[in-house]
Amino acid sequence: MVVAKPDPEKTRRLIGLVLYALFMLGGAILIALVFLIPAFMGDAGEEFAAMGLGALLALPPLIIYLWLPWVIDRYDPEPWWALALVLGWGGVAAIGFAAFINTGVHIVFGAIDPALGRFMTVCVSAPLVEEFWKGLAVFGIFFFVRREFDGVVDGIIYATFVALGFAAVENITYYSRAALEPGDALAGTVIIRGLLSPWGHPLYTSMTGIGFGISRETTKGWLRWMAPIFGYFAAVFLHATWNTAATLSGFLTLIMLPLWFLVVLAFLGIIIWLVRRKGKIIRDHLKDEVLLGNLSPYELELVCSAFGRMKAHTSYGGSTGRKFVGVAARLGLSKWHTGRAAKGRQKTVSADWIVPLRQELGELRQQIARLKGGNIQWPQAWTAQSQQQAQQPAPMPAWGPQGAVPPGYPPQGGGAPPGGYGPQGGGGAPPGGGYGPQGGGGAPPGGYGPQGGGGAPPGGGYGPQGGGGAPPGGGYPPGGGGYPPQGGGGQGGGGWGR
Repeated sequence: MVVAKPDPEKTRRLIGLVLYALFMLGGAILIALVFLIPAFMGDAGEEFAAMGLGALLALPPLIIYLWLPWVIDRYDPEPWWALALVLGWGGVAAIGFAAFINTGVHIVFGAIDPALGRFMTVCVSAPLVEEFWKGLAVFGIFFFVRREFDGVVDGIIYATFVALGFAAVENITYYSRAALEPGDALAGTVIIRGLLSPWGHPLYTSMTGIGFGISRETTKGWLRWMAPIFGYFAAVFLHATWNTAATLSGFLTLIMLPLWFLVVLAFLGIIIWLVRRKGKIIRDHLKDEVLLGNLSPYELELVCSAFGRMKAHTSYGGSTGRKFVGVAARLGLSKWHTGRAAKGRQKTVSADWIVPLRQELGELRQQIARLKGGNIQWPQAWTAQSQQQAQQPAPMPAWGPQGAVPPGYPPQGGGAPPGGYGPQGGGGAPPGGGYGPQGGGGAPPGGYGPQGGGGAPPGGGYGPQGGGGAPPGGGYPPGGGGYPPQGGGGQGGGGWGR
């Protein structure tokens, strides 16, 4: 019987969806109030033409910028609908509320002094307000859609998408204003904002994303609350540093650019390391699924490969294979969350997802097998018997049934009596006068050794070199029951009882 996936977050998601719609509506109204209505008060045709030009310059690069975080997040990509939600929030809700508040700050302080108004808006209000409203999108996924938020990597990815949506719409406003100015103001603005510093907003907001990611991963109560706060103020600090440098001097901005590039590259390296860490977490929590018979070794390597989804799409069932990889990765992360929750003595819905995800893997594998005509590697559960079979050495070749004559014996030639030599063969001693390796002396009644009751053969023992008696059990090597089977008289590898 298939176990249904529990959904205790359904009510919470519905509440989050309603709030999302309300804030998006409010953001759209504020965008119209701050940007569109003033455009109608002037030369509407020229204003909207400048906005259209700004959109043509700002939106196409967004497609390229969105591709990078999607490519980096290889092991467990976030669902497209969640990424679309935060992208839309950045471009509508965050822009609308931030623009409205910043405009109000500029009006209030600008009435005192225009320079003060610009400084308070750009260097104080913008970092605080914009990072707050962008960070709300990360919080929304973290709180309302918790099952799609696994840790630090996910926090960075969601933060990057909301920031790119915010930056794209903000660039439209900057480009449209520059287009209305004489000279090459537009070209300079596009170079600075579109080419040299397009990753400013994603870098700032990623600090907030890291904070929520740490909160998701940690088992410490105080850190769960403080990490997002620390992350938010780190985002504000980076944002304010850049804006202040640009406000004080354009030359100072040019000096900061090389350092800024180094910071972005270093941060990119950290993201790649975090993604690889995520892949290792998935592998560590799926290894036992191979032993349990829920995954085959091939499937484990496929799921834990950075290009596993691509390989699955081309060679393991197409879109069904891609879904298989995603479900397996989700299983590994669910087990990780369950282990951390148990360590912190907390409850988590992830524990209730483990069995349904295993069953879904089995169903998907059946579909893949039908698509591939059954030509797949099936999982096999580990058992003690399978381990013994894997560890047991290959048996040495026996020359035949008990009492059979090994080739080339007796040493001096001559045929063997019917049934073979020795006590069990019933044919007496071989030519040469005895059974022992040295050929000296006949066999005692009943044969040699503990079972034969006749002591050790001439030469001092049963072993290949004649040294050392046979252990109880009638065979060699020590341990009893060795080779030949039952301690019989066949030869294996050049000596009696070997």
